[in-house]
Amino acid sequence: METLGHLANGFSIALTPINLLWAFVGVTLGTAIGVLPGLGPALTIALLLPLTYKVSATAAFILFAGIYYGAMYGGSTTSILLNTPGESATIVTSLEGNKMARKGRAGAALATAAIGSFIAGTIGTIGITFLAGPVVELALKFGPAEYFSLMVLAFVTVSAVLGNSAIKGMICLSLGMFLGLIGIDLQTGQARFTFGITELLDGINVIVVAVGLFAVGETLYLAVYGKRDDGDVLVVKDSIWMSKEDWKRSVGPWFRGSAIGFPIGAMPAGGAEIPTFLSYWMEKKLSKHPEEFGHGAIEGVAGPEAANNASAAGVLVPMLALGLPTSATAAIMLSAFQSYGINPGPLLLVQQPDLVWGLIASLYIGNVMLLVLNLPLVGLWVQILRIPSPLLYGGILIFATIGTYGISRSVVDLVFLYAMGGVGFLMRRFDFPTAPVIIGMILGPLAEQEFRRAMTISQGDWMIFVQKPLSLALLIVALVAVLGPKLWAMRGAKVG
Repeated sequence: METLGHLANGFSIALTPINLLWAFVGVTLGTAIGVLPGLGPALTIALLLPLTYKVSATAAFILFAGIYYGAMYGGSTTSILLNTPGESATIVTSLEGNKMARKGRAGAALATAAIGSFIAGTIGTIGITFLAGPVVELALKFGPAEYFSLMVLAFVTVSAVLGNSAIKGMICLSLGMFLGLIGIDLQTGQARFTFGITELLDGINVIVVAVGLFAVGETLYLAVYGKRDDGDVLVVKDSIWMSKEDWKRSVGPWFRGSAIGFPIGAMPAGGAEIPTFLSYWMEKKLSKHPEEFGHGAIEGVAGPEAANNASAAGVLVPMLALGLPTSATAAIMLSAFQSYGINPGPLLLVQQPDLVWGLIASLYIGNVMLLVLNLPLVGLWVQILRIPSPLLYGGILIFATIGTYGISRSVVDLVFLYAMGGVGFLMRRFDFPTAPVIIGMILGPLAEQEFRRAMTISQGDWMIFVQKPLSLALLIVALVAVLGPKLWAMRGAKVG
């Protein structure tokens, strides 16, 4: 009952006219960005981070959450009509969705994707509502040793998951940790890695790094290497609705996809790609029409889309309750929290209840808005694909430059913005993941702080990290995450 009381208070905040407006702007912008191939919610939120200096924290996070959810919806439109996934998580949707569209059933494919996204998003948001409290209660039992071990686990899983190579992920994580340690050491008062530059004494603004890596770096990469197909966009010829048979075949996949997506999204090594592929495999095994898979099976759209959106909701649980970002978008949102001087974690629900519950309530509202926006306005979303690439990329760079300069009015920040943009371009070019840089920059100083506290408590005894049962368990899980895949591969090679 206490949770329902908090949620009711959240709705009283989210339903104010200004917050409703921010939610509407977020879901609309998110859907538009999701439709555009190559542009995702992380880039968009990074581009809008300078807004955090102008609006309230609640309004900013309602906007960002709307963008996040909206991009999950919008990606399916591109996958179905253009066969070009707007996000990596919508790759599976294109397998069956585009085949349905080529058979003249684009409307049914878009409808099952939108309704499945709504159902999964709602189920996922219910999960956030009732799971955040228990996770926080567990996290409140953490001491410095447990927190440090938890961050070690986060570093390991992020390096392994956000990229194709654990080594590349660790290199990017180390770069982020280095950037996060620049400035005055709060414990000793000594300057670290400032190289005599006065502007670096206060450290590097994580927003500048995020905008540089995601907005500038990604835009430069898309401008140089991205090839958008602006011609082969399929037209929606059938009704934007579903037949009785379509409903019958979609209901099961919607709920199964939600059940798969949310818990995997909430895991430190989760993400959206794993549950979408798992959902597709499951629906293929359970379907009464397996022969249709590969030729336009509606279950192959319904299940993965539900898994995609449920996992998006799951990602918010560790971010809000533990302060751990498990995706690029969550990392950018975490940097926004820091710009307000707010540290997500177990005390967030106690210290900022209006912010957290207003954000959760806005997710319910945003889901309804998205369902209303997506189906009737599908023609508008298709037209967005006609925007000329030079205008799109040029506009992103202009907004990134103006927004960054507006934060501190510092030329040094602008130089650093484009330096990080160049680094982001090279990382994208050589397949280095960018998200670990932001995660390392945010969690690195926190991990250092908890390590120092643990060592102070133990009077320099390193055994404190293995004497605490919870800390030891987290370190064992981290070790398994590092060695497990290699041992499994070695076992597979021997069997083969």
